[in-house]
Amino acid sequence: MKHKKGEDINGWLIVDKPRDMGSTQVVNLTRRLFNAKKNGHAGTLDPFATGILPIAFGEATKLLPYVTDGHKEYEFVIQWGKATNTDDSEGEIISESEKIPSRQEILDVIPAFIGQVKQIPPAYSAIKINGQRAYQLARKGEDVVIPERVIEIYDLELLEELPNHQARFRVECSKGTYVRTLGHDLAVKLGTCGYLQELRRTKCGQFGLESKILLENIKNIVHSDALKEILLPLETSLRDIAEIAVSEADADKLKKGQGVSPRAYEVKHLIGLEAAAFCNGCLTAIVRIEEKRISPLRVFNL
Repeated sequence: MKHKKGEDINGWLIVDKPRDMGSTQVVNLTRRLFNAKKNGHAGTLDPFATGILPIAFGEATKLLPYVTDGHKEYEFVIQWGKATNTDDSEGEIISESEKIPSRQEILDVIPAFIGQVKQIPPAYSAIKINGQRAYQLARKGEDVVIPERVIEIYDLELLEELPNHQARFRVECSKGTYVRTLGHDLAVKLGTCGYLQELRRTKCGQFGLESKILLENIKNIVHSDALKEILLPLETSLRDIAEIAVSEADADKLKKGQGVSPRAYEVKHLIGLEAAAFCNGCLTAIVRIEEKRISPLRVFNL
């Protein structure tokens, strides 16, 4: 009988992704380093970008949507006066402008980019068009038409003006935001052109820089037990969700996909909401609490 390769490993690894490495490459590398059966990442980062890339192992992969759908924070540097076909420093320069915006001009346009904002994602993106990635079509020289989308910018600030006609910003935004497009659109609004010289994600869902670990440091840990110790528990991705403690009998039912009665629990204030159900301190399930039933949405085999 053929056995699956790798170990059953569960938890989160918050990688500080280096530049010039794809998100999938990080997933594959960490799977090998941990000798894990299964892992995946939350929120793709472009190869030229750095920063927070949450990697879920085993049962944590069931929680990827909770991280992917969360708020993101980035710091980015715009190079004014030049535009590239990729809206970042990896592309070819396609236009130039002598207009370099002043600090006051930048501050004046920022409010127009806070709230719900319409964006057209870049042609060089991983969005699928008729089954093909947009960037694959763009590299072939084909016209790429991507529908406009509405994203949300919660906060945007100018951090500092830099030498060589550059400026550093911080943005807090929703899922689906293309920061490259934000940089491009900011430049257009200012009557010039621009591209992202740097992009660094500082937060993804509940995970920030305080949780990060460098890939080089992971590679230097040679003992598997020591590697497992750097993983964060599944529930660290669920800080904004209510918690309930359930009995062992109800935990068993939930794990089998069965609903349980809410009568034994103080959950009236949670009706209509999702919650994390724990049994003896161990995450059992993500549940939906209704007036007459607590129903499992995702169950965990820990």
